[in-house]
Amino acid sequence: MKALARYGKEFGGYRMIDVPEPECGPEDIIIEVKAAAICGADMKHYKVENGSDQFNSIRGHEFAGEIIKIGSEVKDWKVGQRIVSDNSAHVCGVCPACENGDFLCCEEKINLGLDNNTWGGGFSKYCKIPGEILRIHKHAIWKIPEGIEYEEAAVLDPICNAYKAIAQQAHLLPGQDVVVFGTGPLGLFSVQIARIMGAVNIVMVGLEEDTKVRFGVAKELGATHCVNGSRENVVERCQEICGKENLGLVIECSGANIALKQAIEMTRANAEIVRVGMGFKPLEFSINDITSWNKSIIGHMAYDSTSWRNALRLLQSGAIKVKPMITHRIGLSEWEKGFQAMADKEAIKVIITYDYED
Repeated sequence: MKALARYGKEFGGYRMIDVPEPECGPEDIIIEVKAAAICGADMKHYKVENGSDQFNSIRGHEFAGEIIKIGSEVKDWKVGQRIVSDNSAHVCGVCPACENGDFLCCEEKINLGLDNNTWGGGFSKYCKIPGEILRIHKHAIWKIPEGIEYEEAAVLDPICNAYKAIAQQAHLLPGQDVVVFGTGPLGLFSVQIARIMGAVNIVMVGLEEDTKVRFGVAKELGATHCVNGSRENVVERCQEICGKENLGLVIECSGANIALKQAIEMTRANAEIVRVGMGFKPLEFSINDITSWNKSIIGHMAYDSTSWRNALRLLQSGAIKVKPMITHRIGLSEWEKGFQAMADKEAIKVIITYDYED
C-alpha cells in the first residue's frame, strides 16, 4: 500500500512510499482509513528538503475509519465499527498526567501519524491501533455516532482542542465576550465553542490573506466581527467592539508573538489568555502586565476524554459545524495540491481519501 511518510529527525520533507500492510497482533486493531485531514503540524514539514534518508513516520494524525481486523484478545471492539482515533499510540501510564487521564501530556507520548511513529497514520490505506495503548487508555479510539460522517469525525482533534481550551480551561460565562486570534481550524472551532457557550461578541483576528476565504467562514460559524491585523489597530478595534471591561478572555491560536502581546494589552484586569497556538521565537516584550493586573496566561495542550465525549455529542447534535470548513477533498495521490492550498490559505480543512489501486 502507499503511504505519505516523513523523513528526517528534526525537520524533514515528505515522500510517497510503498509500505507493507500492518500486521494485527492479539490485542491490536486494524482500521481502513476512510478520511484524513491535513493539520498545521503537518504543514511545518512541507517543502522541507534536508536530504535525509532516515524514516520518521507515516503522517496523518487526524483520521477516522472502519475496523477491518481485530486481534484474538480484543473484546471491546468489533469488525465493521466506525471509529475515530485521538491519535494516541503510546504513553507511560504511570506519570501524573496519565494518572489524571491527560494522556497527551505524558512526556513519553507517541502519537499515531506524528513524529517517531511506527504504527502508521491516516495518510495511508490502513492503520494499526496498538493494543498497548488500549490497555492503558481505553478511549484512545471512539465509536463514531450515527449521523456523523467520516470526514466530520476526522477533524475531531481540533474540535476537542477548542472545547478543552474554552469550556474546560477558561472560565467563560454566558454574556461575556471572546477574542480569537488565528483563523485556522483551531480558531474557527474556538469561535463555535464560544458561540455555543453564550458569548455575546466573538471577535476573530486575522491578517489580510484571511479576508478572501476565512473571514467569511468565521462569520458563518458565529464570529460577530472580524479584525484585519494587517490594516487595523487590533488592540483599539477589539476594545472598541467589546469595551475593555468586557475583554476577559482571549483564545490565542496563531502562535504569533505579536498576538500574545496584543492580547495582554487589550484585556482587563483578571483576564485569561489561553495560548493554544505555538510559536518558536523568544518574546521581545515585557509581560509584567500579567502581574500588575492579575492576568493569567494558560498553556493549552490537546484534550481529554471529557473533551471527546462532549464534542462528539455537540457534533452529532449539529451545534458544531464542520462542512463549511472543508474547502478541499482530494485523493492521497494529490497530496501536494492539498498541502499547497493550505500554504496559500486557500484551504481551511483538506480531507484526504485513499485513491491508489494496490
